[in-house]
Amino acid sequence: MSKISLLIINGKNANNSALRKAVYQLRDEGFDLQVRVTWESCDVRRFVQEAIDINAETVIAAGGDGTINSVASELIHLSLSSPPILGIIPLGTANDFATSAQIPRDMENTLNLAIKGRAVPIDIITVNKTHYFINMATGGFGTKITTETPEALKSALGGAAYFINGLLSIDALKADHCTIEAENFHWEGESLILAIGNGRQAGGGQKLCSEALINDNKLNLTIVEAHELLPSILSSMFDRKKNDKIIERESRWVNISASHEMVFNLDGEPLLGNKFEFIVLPEAIHCRLPPQCDLLS
Repeated sequence: MSKISLLIINGKNANNSALRKAVYQLRDEGFDLQVRVTWESCDVRRFVQEAIDINAETVIAAGGDGTINSVASELIHLSLSSPPILGIIPLGTANDFATSAQIPRDMENTLNLAIKGRAVPIDIITVNKTHYFINMATGGFGTKITTETPEALKSALGGAAYFINGLLSIDALKADHCTIEAENFHWEGESLILAIGNGRQAGGGQKLCSEALINDNKLNLTIVEAHELLPSILSSMFDRKKNDKIIERESRWVNISASHEMVFNLDGEPLLGNKFEFIVLPEAIHCRLPPQCDLLS
């Protein structure tokens, strides 16, 4: 009896003909591959629970970074132990996590990887012990860009839409005064961009945590101080040139607090508050990744 795989497709991508063809091909090879399509946000939890109930070996998330994170989060939330393996089909605008992980974009190869590829343990980050993310949490100007970029612009320009929308939003730059604590680190000041990375990039390809690894039991912290001049910020963030106003640290945990409400974008999910506790959950789930994946130590 073949092992079951459950494919969860974001409803916006349900008509992807290449993915449909790849599904039929694997079924012809004898794989038990079941397909579910989301209609509303609560569907992901219901489908992941179904996968657990039928003892699926693999749950495959087909969509953008938000869909991937939703499935990964539900695997952690619903599974007391030994959750199904996570597979990934990148179908979103930016596909930041999949791009960093070198997951192929053609449907035949990526679906084969999601079902047949090696499963490796990876870390997940929990926020305030209630939320999770697999790739990155961004705050400040970066969050404004990713959460407010219109869907039409993303459809037309892909990942470049985030950069264009960022330029159009420069007049709305506003710093966050906050306190940040991590292992052997304390900082207080005006931050323009904050990134807490398990993965390396967000916002359509911007490598905000360029040294991050998803299996090192650590998260990467990047702070862009607000008194940095904007042209230098853009140069530093997009070209990754070293700049003494960009602070980078590694830690197993990060605490951020502010006197005002802040918002963090957790792989597409906004989280508001004035206190945030980020903690690494080491090797929380297994994920099927290619041999050349640069995110693995």
